[in-house]
Amino acid sequence: MEISTSEYRINEEIRASEVRLIGPENQNIGVVSVAEALRVALEAELDLVEVAPNSDPPVCRVLDYGKFLYEKAKKEREARRAQTKVEIKEIRLRPKTSEHHRSFKIRDARRWLTEGKKVRVRIRFRGREITYPEIALGDLKEVATELSDVGMIEQAPNMEGRTMLMTLAPIKK
Repeated sequence: MEISTSEYRINEEIRASEVRLIGPENQNIGVVSVAEALRVALEAELDLVEVAPNSDPPVCRVLDYGKFLYEKAKKEREARRAQTKVEIKEIRLRPKTSEHHRSFKIRDARRWLTEGKKVRVRIRFRGREITYPEIALGDLKEVATELSDVGMIEQAPNMEGRTMLMTLAPIKK
């Protein structure tokens, strides 16, 4: 992973005439000229880093730039590790799907919801079936009530072209 060094302006790259300075021990020094801020950083044998370039005046800190980048990369890695990717599984039905066939699909959906995955229920219309969306709506409501103990409706049934979709999310324990 390559760290972008162009994110922060350091030392002589800072273009503002005055900056709000935060010292080496995180103390607020106040608004000073860039030359004064560079002198403070040089005395502490650290770098002057512009951390908030959009504020007025820009905020600069006196710190070890290499250590600062390392800590930032470490925090980003921790944040990525903490992220959980939610997988979405899908069951496809038709308005004419039999009760027996639907029970198999619902059993799969129940298993996925207990595993913590989201389930998208799609009812696809063919030909003139699209003129009776209330049949599909009834089927989706039936599926939702059968799975209400393990999942809740995240996205209500809605039409998308020739399909009607509904998304179920697992209930947090």
